[in-house]
Amino acid sequence: MALAKLKYSPIWGGYIACIWFANWMINNVGDCIPDGPCVIPVGFGFSAPSGVLMIGLALVLRDAIHETYGRRWVMAGILCGAAFSAGVSPSLALASGVAFAVSEIGDFAVYEPLRRRSKALAVAISGTVGGAIDSALFLFLAFGSLDFFAGQFIGKTEMAILGGAILGVYKFLRR
Repeated sequence: MALAKLKYSPIWGGYIACIWFANWMINNVGDCIPDGPCVIPVGFGFSAPSGVLMIGLALVLRDAIHETYGRRWVMAGILCGAAFSAGVSPSLALASGVAFAVSEIGDFAVYEPLRRRSKALAVAISGTVGGAIDSALFLFLAFGSLDFFAGQFIGKTEMAILGGAILGVYKFLRR
């Protein structure tokens, strides 16, 4: 088991890096709104805080960590990501950590039963559910508004579907 953890540690490190990078992007990448986040277009005429794509990727990595290490490692990753993000913005780190921890419950409730059928489907659907919970809670805690919810949800859903598709293709090619 220890060898497996060592072998897949880049996934865990990538997860933590995604959380930190997402919080950094919100303050530095895109069209920056005074006293608000920097935003990017995510399609369909919507914008979202620029960290949305990194968080979408983090949701996919979260499922990989859950599968490889278990829920405790996911929660440890959330804590580490929030701790590192505190150097960027303590308020964003707190909002991010709380939103991720709560959305992990929703993600877990969907991922766990679906993974027995199809891991690719489980990644896509649980990422979408986790993304919705994370989006609403993060936006409310970080900015006191749900103005960017649709854009957040679209961006995270795009990444969850992309992650599920990549996993599906990978599994297909390994046959």
